[in-house]
Parts: sequence; C-alpha cells; structure tokens
Amino acid sequence: MKISLLTGGIVLASAVALLGSATAQAAEHPCAGKPSKWQRMECREMQRSAPGDQYFGRMKMSYLGINNTFRDDAIRAGTYSTNSGLVSSVNFADEALRDWAHSYPGDPQLARSYFLAIQAMSKLYVKPEQERAYHYMLVLVKKFPHTYFGKVMKESLARGFTEHWYAMPQPCGSAASTSQVTKTSDPHLHIDLLASPCKPAAAPSSSSAP
Repeated sequence: MKISLLTGGIVLASAVALLGSATAQAAEHPCAGKPSKWQRMECREMQRSAPGDQYFGRMKMSYLGINNTFRDDAIRAGTYSTNSGLVSSVNFADEALRDWAHSYPGDPQLARSYFLAIQAMSKLYVKPEQERAYHYMLVLVKKFPHTYFGKVMKESLARGFTEHWYAMPQPCGSAASTSQVTKTSDPHLHIDLLASPCKPAAAPSSSSAP
C-alpha cells in the first residue's frame, strides 16, 4: 500500500513538473501552444512583423505608406529623374524603411518594401540613391533568398546592374566630357557616369572706377 502511494505521488509530481514546464515554455514562446505547424509558423511571422498602426521615421510613415511612396515616386520619375522633390520624397520613405528594418529585422514584409525601394531609387540618377538601390538588391538576395523578390533580384544581379549618375559640370569651353560606362571590382556592378551640361563662366564684374 505504501509503495502504491509512493508511486502515485511520484507520478503526480512528475505530471505537475511537466505541466509547469509546458506552461513556462508557452509563456516564453507564445506560439508553442498553437495546434498545427502552419499555425505556429504563421504565429512566429506575426511576432516578427510590425503592427499595421506603427509608424516609422521622421515622417511617421506606416509600412503601407512607405510602399505607396516608393510605388508612386517610381511612376512619377518616368524613365529617370533628378528632381529634388522626388529625391527628397524617396529619402524620407527610405529613412522610415531603415527605422522599420532596425525595429523588426525579421519582418517578412520588408522584402516587398526593399523591392519597391529599388524600383524608385534606380530611376533617380543621383549617386546616393543609385548606391542604395544596389545595396537593397544585395539585401534581398542575402536575407530573403526564397521570396519572389529575392529570386527576381538574384536573376537581375546575374545579368548585372548599372548605376547611373551625372558627373560634376565642367566650365563651358573646356574639353567636352562624354558619358562612359566603367567596370568596378564587383563583377555584377557597372557605373554609367553621365556628362552634365557645361557650367557658364562667371561674367566679369563691372568696375566702378572711371
């Protein structure tokens, strides 16, 4: 009888310990209690994702606002642009994107936003934006290789990417500069340095002496 009670006590203590362990695990990992593998995976993605009503950057942009800005500015840029207003708009969205990525580095929605950023920045023929577009291509391939966007960028990089920006304007009358495409140490990257219109020489100031 004593042996039976002792055995029952051990079993009960073990069950309580297991229950406590499972409860602690569920508290530590909120997704552990989900019944299916798919639900656990979906739960983990939600844990890594930014809330829809959270805002980033100085302009306090949601992730939808970031995406809409990149998408709209890519359309407004046409084939290419150096418009300072467009550059400023894209830069504000990029600042918000970097703030979002810093706060939620595992958010799967970042892949789409990086892709849209590339579409906008690659049309802005300004050096910082061109360099940022190429950087985000590398980020997509490295951090999101199995997404649609990562696969598209991998194929694009295999064909090569050319950055376009304008050289500093030279004084009018000097040897005319021409556009030139140069290779870099990165086999996937080329630089297209575009010739800027010449800069007129400053007019001589009129003297007040007789």
